Amino acid sequence: MTTPAQRIGEVGARLATDGVADHLADDLVRRIVDVVGNSLAATREEPARIAGAVATEWSGTPESTGIGLAQRVPAPSAALVNGTLAHSLDFDDTHLPSVLHPSAAVVPAALATAERTGAGGRSLLAAAAMGIEVTCRLGMAGYDEELGNSVFFEHGQHATAICGAVGAAVASGMLQGLDAERLTSVIGIAASMGAGVIEANRTGGTIKRVHCGWAAHAGVAAADLARHGLTGPPTVIEGRFGFLRAFCGERVHPERVTDGLGEDWETPGVFFKPYPCNHFTHAGVDAALRMRERGVTADQVRELVLGVPAPVLRTIAEPAEEKRHPRSGYHAAFSGPYTVAAALLGGGGLGVFHEDFTDAAAADPRRLELAQRVRVVADDEATAGFPRQFPAVLTAELNDGTSVTERIRENRGGPQRPLSADELAAKFTGNAERAVGRDRAAGIVASLWDLRDDRPVAEVMSGLQRAAQPA
Repeated sequence: MTTPAQRIGEVGARLATDGVADHLADDLVRRIVDVVGNSLAATREEPARIAGAVATEWSGTPESTGIGLAQRVPAPSAALVNGTLAHSLDFDDTHLPSVLHPSAAVVPAALATAERTGAGGRSLLAAAAMGIEVTCRLGMAGYDEELGNSVFFEHGQHATAICGAVGAAVASGMLQGLDAERLTSVIGIAASMGAGVIEANRTGGTIKRVHCGWAAHAGVAAADLARHGLTGPPTVIEGRFGFLRAFCGERVHPERVTDGLGEDWETPGVFFKPYPCNHFTHAGVDAALRMRERGVTADQVRELVLGVPAPVLRTIAEPAEEKRHPRSGYHAAFSGPYTVAAALLGGGGLGVFHEDFTDAAAADPRRLELAQRVRVVADDEATAGFPRQFPAVLTAELNDGTSVTERIRENRGGPQRPLSADELAAKFTGNAERAVGRDRAAGIVASLWDLRDDRPVAEVMSGLQRAAQPA
C-alpha cells in the first residue's frame, strides 16, 4: 500500500518532468513576485541584518543569492536569509483554514536551489507549486472541524514553520532531480526538522520572523541529505510516531494530504495579504476603513468594540494592556486595538502600510489614545466563520449617543474578495521601492515574469542581487 509520503514522492517526480498547467504557473509567478516584494521591503529590518550576518559568517560555496547581501552564499544559507525576509513584515500569503503562510517558506528554498542547479523558470514553478501544496495539505491534516481550529495552533505551534519545512524540502528535492523514492526520503528527513513556537505572537520578540527562514533552510538541507543517500521512514506522515501524531495527537486527518493530490490544488486559493500585519487583524482594519469612508472620525468616538473569532483573542487582544500599548512597531502588527486605530486615523498603502508599523508610529500618542478606547471581544458570528475566514464586526459608540457598525465576513485578498492586478502591483511597488526605488522595482517585476517563459533562475536572481545593492 502506498503511504502519503510515497504518494507525494510520485506526484512530485512526475510534476518535475511534466510541469504544471498554465493557470497554476501564472498563479505561482504572482506568488513569487509577492514573496520577492515582501523580502525587499524587509532588507533594512533587524532580523534581515542578523540572518545576513549569520549566513556571511558561515561562508562556504557561493551558490545562491541572499537578497540584500553583496556576495552569494551556499543555497541553504540563502534560503535562511530570504525566508527570514519573506516573513519578517507579516505580509506573506495565508492559506485557510490551516492558518499558515506557505509561500514564505517554500519559495525561498526553491529559488536558492534553482539558482544553484541552473534550473529554468518552468522547473522552479512546478517545484514551488508542489511545495506550497504539500505545506497546505499538511496544515489541513492538522485542522480539526469540531475544534474549529488548527491543532498545531491550539498547541502553540507555528504550522507555517513546521509544515513549511516539509514543503520546502519537496520543492528543493524536485529541483535537485531526486526520483520518487528519494523524494519520499526527503519528507521523512524534513519531518524531523520543522519547528516553531508562537508565543512571540502574544508578547513580542523577533524569533517568529526567522521561522520561515529556518523552514526554508531546513528544506534545502533535507534535500541535500537525501541526495547524498540519507533515508527517512515512508510512514513518516501517518505513522504511530510520525509527523501528524507527534505534533497533533489523534485529531488528525492523513487522507487530506493525498486526496486529489496533483489534480485538485489548494494553492490558487491562498490569500494574498493587503496589509503588513497579522492576518487576524485584517477584517478589523477593513471595518475601520469603511467607517472612515462613512465620515466617522476619532474625535467622535467614545468607544470602539471589535468583535472577532474567539480563538484569535489570545493573539490580537491578550494581554489586553500589551495590545493597547504595543512595545514596538512589530508588536503593533499583532494588536487588534492598534490596527483599528491606525486604520481609522488613516494609514498608508492599501489601507495600512509599513509606515504604520514603525516603532515611532507605535508610540504615536494619538494612535495610542484611540487604541485605549478599543475593546476586543468574542463575536459568535465571527467565530462561526473562523478559520475559513477571519471575520470581524466593529461598532463605534459615538459621543452623541448613536452607534455605527461595520461587519466584515470575507477577508480582502482571498477568492471571494481578490486583490486586483493593480492592487497587487501597488503592493509590490510599495514594498520594493523601499529598498531599490521605483525604477529598479519595475525592472525586477518584469524579470520575475520572465520565469514564466523558462528564463534561467540564476539570471533573474543575479539581476535581483544587483538591483538590491546601493546605487
